[in-house]
Amino acid sequence: MIKTALVLGGSSEIAQAVLTELRKQGLERAVLTVRTPQELVGVVDSLIPGVELTTTHWDATEPSGSAQVVSEAAQILGFIDLVICAVGMLGHHAGRGMAEESIDLMVQTNFAGPAVALSVAAEFLVTQDKPAALLVLSSVAAARPRKSNFVYGSTKAGLDSFARGLGDALVGTPVRVIVLRPGFVRSRMTVGLDPAPFASNPEQVAVQAARALGRTRSKEVVWIPSKLGPLFALFTNLPSALWRKIAADR
Repeated sequence: MIKTALVLGGSSEIAQAVLTELRKQGLERAVLTVRTPQELVGVVDSLIPGVELTTTHWDATEPSGSAQVVSEAAQILGFIDLVICAVGMLGHHAGRGMAEESIDLMVQTNFAGPAVALSVAAEFLVTQDKPAALLVLSSVAAARPRKSNFVYGSTKAGLDSFARGLGDALVGTPVRVIVLRPGFVRSRMTVGLDPAPFASNPEQVAVQAARALGRTRSKEVVWIPSKLGPLFALFTNLPSALWRKIAADR
């Protein structure tokens, strides 16, 4: 049973929905990391009723702080059952024309920083010598780059690959890694954007995440909705010219 959680990216609607879903299964306490205190000012106490929440500072662009935030969370929670990595920047139209600084920020926020934090967290979870999990929020964008968002897609692909490799490296330990690959998710971050086919909402993602965490032998990669799995198995092998037509400017 998952009773405690550390969330990297505490303002994420998907992460908050996962905590809400896990509350039904016994979640009691969670630490939410935020880059700036203003992100959750005045709302922490009402975010997930029944779950004791604590916020702490962590910035993905400052990876040297990862060990400290994991240590602080362990002191607060006593034992970390779950680490959710949900930090990231939205990637719509993250393609040609991005400034050098914007590209660097997206790489640091979506890949480099989370990768360091996941590595640190994994090593700590192993030392607990009890079952624990790392839940990593990836994206269908990781499966194949599109011209409209190849910068975003490449950062998600990097994190996705890192997480799956980390999961392989943790085999034989009590720690497992689950990668979530949702399609378009209707949320505050996507307000005003035209939903892609098979769009979902944070609550639907959360249900699938909780189910995966509840299984003794869960899937290493969870597509949301599940039909995206076989669909992208086809898409990833399409000729480039055909893929460009299908992806268009979406």
